[in-house]
Amino acid sequence: MKDLLKNVLYAGVGAAFLTKEKIEELNGELIEKGKLTREEGKQFVDDLIKRSEKAKDELELWINKRVEERVDQLDLATKDEVADLKRQVEELQVAINK
Repeated sequence: MKDLLKNVLYAGVGAAFLTKEKIEELNGELIEKGKLTREEGKQFVDDLIKRSEKAKDELELWINKRVEERVDQLDLATKDEVADLKRQVEELQVAINK
């Protein structure tokens, strides 16, 4: 039953966006209501924090990949390409001024 409760909480709470404070607050409520022992609560907090960090990292990677795909579609110049063009312009200016 406790595993079922934990799984429902993991799914329903949106672990990716929970702060440590919110996780500990939720844990305190569960211990207070007798749903978890202190030891189970500690494990619950540790597990939720790990899941939250993993979900955050996965979301960040997903967003970065999507942004890169969109930038590629726009065919925008990269920082390196812009820097190279600036260098070429400077070289041309020097050559013209000789």
